[in-house]
This record gives sequence, C-alpha cells and structure tokens, in this order.
Amino acid sequence: MFNINKNRIIAATLAVAVMTSGAPVYAATTTGSLVVTATVLASCTVVGSTIAFGNYTSTQVDQTGNIAVLCTNGTSYTIGLDAGAGTGATTSVRKMTGSLGGTLNYALYRDSGRTNNWGSTIGTDTQAGTGTGLLQNLTVYGRIASAQTPLAGVYTDTVTVTLTY
Repeated sequence: MFNINKNRIIAATLAVAVMTSGAPVYAATTTGSLVVTATVLASCTVVGSTIAFGNYTSTQVDQTGNIAVLCTNGTSYTIGLDAGAGTGATTSVRKMTGSLGGTLNYALYRDSGRTNNWGSTIGTDTQAGTGTGLLQNLTVYGRIASAQTPLAGVYTDTVTVTLTY
C-alpha cells in the first residue's frame, strides 16, 4: 500500500513540477490600422457696410465703407460691386435716387487715391484675395464729385457685393 501511495505522491509531484516549470507563456499581440479622413470644403461669406456721405453741398465728398470677408484658409476669391439700383447707373458712374426724384452721381474705388474703379468684371475692376480662415476687412473708397445740382432730399442706392470663389 505504501508503494501505491508513494507512486501517487511521486506522480502528483511530477505533475506539479511539469505544470510550473514548463516553457514560459507569452501574451500574443498583433497590429492593425484605423484610417481617419475629413474633407474641408471651401466656403466664404461676405457682408458690406453702409457708406454714409452725409450732406452734399455741390463740393466733392469722400467717404469710406467696409466689406467683411470670411473665407476658408487658402481659398482664392474676388469681390465685385455691381452698378447699383439707380436708373441708368454703370459701375463707373453709379446713381443714388432722391426721395423727391432726381439722381446724385457717385463712384466707388478700390484704392485710397480713388483711381481704380471698383466694378464687377473679374480680372479687370474687381478685388482679389485669399482667405485666411479669419475675418478680412476690405475698404471701399467712395466719392461724390463736385458741381452736381440735385434736387433737395435724401438719396440712397443699394450696391450688390458679389464674392466669387
């Protein structure tokens, strides 16, 4: 009986020894990838301010306004100004319409010297720029020439700002 118990003890001891002294067990690893994508679309917004010339007394009046542009970084754009709503207006001679009738001629320019007309023909009389992703302000230089004899009243016009990108 002693031999049977002795054999069992030896077998159990060997089993424990084999289980605890075997080759080390390592965790397995593998790799893969996760693809991440996004598309940034070019976009722009534009807002024009008011150009308030004030009182006109038949002498030249100069005033400025502002066009605020917000375009995606790196987006090329051009800003054009149409002739306005005045009857017979062109982009070089715009016309405000009076509250009691009549018109008052004025011009809009891209430069402070008021030599570069601001019109609507891309590549000719528009203003080009490139978006930065931040608000950009462009100055519009306005002038009412002297020696006009309009009727008394309040004169207004609406010029459409077109941003092309």
